[in-house]
Amino acid sequence: MKREWTIAIRMTLATLVLTGFLYPAAMTGMAQLLFPRQANGSLVRSGTLVVGSELIGQRFASPAYFHGRPSAAGSGYDAVASSGSNLGPTSKKLRDRVAADAESLMSQNPAAQGPIPVDLVTASGSGLDPHVSLQAARWQIPRIAAVRGVQAVVIDSLITTQTEPRTFGLLGDPRVNVLRLNLSLDRRFGPPAVR
Repeated sequence: MKREWTIAIRMTLATLVLTGFLYPAAMTGMAQLLFPRQANGSLVRSGTLVVGSELIGQRFASPAYFHGRPSAAGSGYDAVASSGSNLGPTSKKLRDRVAADAESLMSQNPAAQGPIPVDLVTASGSGLDPHVSLQAARWQIPRIAAVRGVQAVVIDSLITTQTEPRTFGLLGDPRVNVLRLNLSLDRRFGPPAVR
């Protein structure tokens, strides 16, 4: 019996060292060597200041910026509480929230053309999606152009330059990272005046 216990303890310790220390250290080292930016969180900087990650959405409330998808993560865009709302299509709470968001969007974007793009009123599964569709970005152009005092065609060309293609050329749809797009707005036109 003592022999079996000794073997079991040695195997447990060997497995713990291999899978708990050596393998994670090797993977971390390889990630730092091969993909250092991604391994460190895909951080986005404005000058020397870290303003976010290109992988995690943020709330932009100012009318001078593009707005992302709504977030059901914690109190909104909370990376510690990443989750969807788990509300289904028959949920009255979900319908009421979408209706309130749609009403708010229409009041903030009175010159927007066409129906509200669905990704501006629906949260993603993680609640932290940093992207919007090209339709959602272009729908917001009239508001941003008016607030910043520039022509809509100039804002549209900025969206085009910030568009990310389909993954591997065939997965998903072209999309725009809201944080990167808003930073490019500030680089091109300066930060909006504080009211």
